[in-house]
Amino acid sequence: MAYDPIAKPRLEEFRVRPNIADYEAMRSSWTWTEAGKGVDGLPGGGLNIAYECLDRHIKAGKGSKLAMIWEGKGGEEERHTFADMKARANRASEMLVSLGVKKGDRVFIFLDRIPELYFTVFGALQAGAVIGPLFSAFGPDAIKDRLLDSGAKVLVTSPALLPRVMEVRACLPELQRILVVDKEKSGWKPESPDQISWEEMISKTTGSFTMVSTDPEDFAIMHYTSGTTGKPKGAAHVHQAVQGHWATARYVLDLREDDIYWCTADPGWVTGTSYGMFGPWSNGVTSVIYMGGFSAQNWYRILEKHRVTVWYSAPTAIRMLMKSGEELPRSHDLGSVRYICSVGEPLNPEAIVWGLKAFGMAIHDNWWQTETGCIQIANYPIMEVRPGSMGRPFPGVTAAVVDGGGREVRDGEEGDLVLKPKWPSMFRTYWNKQELYESRFRNGWYITGDRARRDADGYFWFVGRADDVINTAGHLVGPFEVESALIEHPAVAEAGVIGKPDEERMEIIKAFVSLKDGFSPSDQLGEEIKQFVKRRLAAHAYPREIEFLTSLPKTRSGKIMRRLLKARELGLPEGDTSTLED
Repeated sequence: MAYDPIAKPRLEEFRVRPNIADYEAMRSSWTWTEAGKGVDGLPGGGLNIAYECLDRHIKAGKGSKLAMIWEGKGGEEERHTFADMKARANRASEMLVSLGVKKGDRVFIFLDRIPELYFTVFGALQAGAVIGPLFSAFGPDAIKDRLLDSGAKVLVTSPALLPRVMEVRACLPELQRILVVDKEKSGWKPESPDQISWEEMISKTTGSFTMVSTDPEDFAIMHYTSGTTGKPKGAAHVHQAVQGHWATARYVLDLREDDIYWCTADPGWVTGTSYGMFGPWSNGVTSVIYMGGFSAQNWYRILEKHRVTVWYSAPTAIRMLMKSGEELPRSHDLGSVRYICSVGEPLNPEAIVWGLKAFGMAIHDNWWQTETGCIQIANYPIMEVRPGSMGRPFPGVTAAVVDGGGREVRDGEEGDLVLKPKWPSMFRTYWNKQELYESRFRNGWYITGDRARRDADGYFWFVGRADDVINTAGHLVGPFEVESALIEHPAVAEAGVIGKPDEERMEIIKAFVSLKDGFSPSDQLGEEIKQFVKRRLAAHAYPREIEFLTSLPKTRSGKIMRRLLKARELGLPEGDTSTLED
């Protein structure tokens, strides 16, 4: 179905004048060196993300400004100013250093969206540590893979999540301390010498801390991302990344100091850190943090109650809101909302048209990756939205579509989406996998792994992944990780995993399984296997469909041919099968 472009708005039509007034002019004059002046840097030299998000606003006399509006699952609320955030971050820094955390040590955080998560993030950054946020829905295997690979020294978690950690504790020799935040005052007590009460440790701190000196190229944060083969790999970013967070939050999300901003992403994913923390707070913006899960009624209530002005969410969430209809948003006063953006997967044209009906404004999609650290291609407030398009490159970003030889293809032709290094928030390595990191760069380009096309006006259009990685509800899931969990089940002999198109989630995970002798296919066994994987990995990373096969197609070397499984599932040409075993 074809959709006409949504006309480019005129500046006089905006309720608030956009931060970017002329895309072409900004693009032609942009330099990252000049953009870097948007952040202050440490007094005396150096750069630290925590300083840019907290200290500099206090130094500018804005310490009393509201930084965080937190709402819990039961409606309980906390409000923290920038000065309060800084004081609590100092206590967290002091606590971590007292536990032996030094510059460069990895501090991982496995918590629900509670204020203590954010205090820990900035406390660890101030101490010079490298933070690693983990999604609170992760199961034991997902936790183990990330903590083991990173060599995390300290983990911060809660009584509710602790049992998943303890299930794999024996596999984590480098983990020295587990700090437990008992937010709900459950009466939790340590059960082993390595477990420590957050509250007890915090009570011993003074709140006086001198930030560790960090350079722009010192590691600051790592996020694990999935690939076609092997376990998840840690994309490591440096403190200089905050320059990209600040700039894109200002010019793509159009944030200004008087905004009330809500990013719905969990901090366990890169969007929840880059734009749930660093982007808004480096711009001095008040941010809403909602601990509860998805509910159309609750989300509209949050927008109305807190008078949210800028809202950043995901296409899957928007499609779920669409299911609740156009009347529900109209039953709430959403007049404060002036700008809506989305990320994580392509936003389908129907969702943009629905946004016009439900909110009276277009939803602006954008594209980036865990590895890029910040937004690379976007639809901007002053430009026409072409429904289904990723938009145009951010000023300072050079994007192209190339063929297998690295040559740019003609407009309208499909090819590999590539980016020209290096922008400030570009990842600097895959942790302990430098050779794999270097393989992502070829002919002077960073190879994103996505397929795309560009039109004659410079708009980019997502086509699909170039590999087997599955995008389910905005979460990238590596098939190898799911296959590894599947074959841990006592009934499973072999497993192959593909992404199957789905209207709501973009893709769902489908598993093809062959069973060991003595086991027979059944709906009951299929459900048991699903729940097994769900417990081991996460709620987003289990197969929603399982098909039992007597054997899986393999190459003569024994490699399961996912490509063939997908072609047969979708009724596509099977292609070359000359390597298929007899």
